[in-house]
Amino acid sequence: MKFRKKHNEASEVFTDSLNDILFILLMFFLIVATLANPNVVKVGLPRGTKDTKAKQNIMVSIDKEQNYYIGSTKIDHVQIDTLLLREIEKYRKTPLDTPTVVINADTASYYGEVFRIMRLSKKSGAKVVATVK
Repeated sequence: MKFRKKHNEASEVFTDSLNDILFILLMFFLIVATLANPNVVKVGLPRGTKDTKAKQNIMVSIDKEQNYYIGSTKIDHVQIDTLLLREIEKYRKTPLDTPTVVINADTASYYGEVFRIMRLSKKSGAKVVATVK
């Protein structure tokens, strides 16, 4: 009697590379999930009808030594009012044009001076944007 050996080898799928890919995807999603901050306050912001941005016509800067600049030109603090009004009138081509004054102020600058320039710009009919660095 001749007995045949039965080979009951189970077929296996090579899954080492699949395990590597799944591990990389798991790590990617864990890192992305930790970067998304769930503690962000949701605020409903108004949406504008136009997608245009205001032109930043006039740049006023105040550094920590209380030096004033219009554009890149250093201005004496006594003359800032008249020179700012002159710059605003220079950018106003028609009565409907409203130039934008962007104020870049250092955190060590006096906020009273920043508010004074904002008030002067608003009084002369310009839009005002203030950034503090």
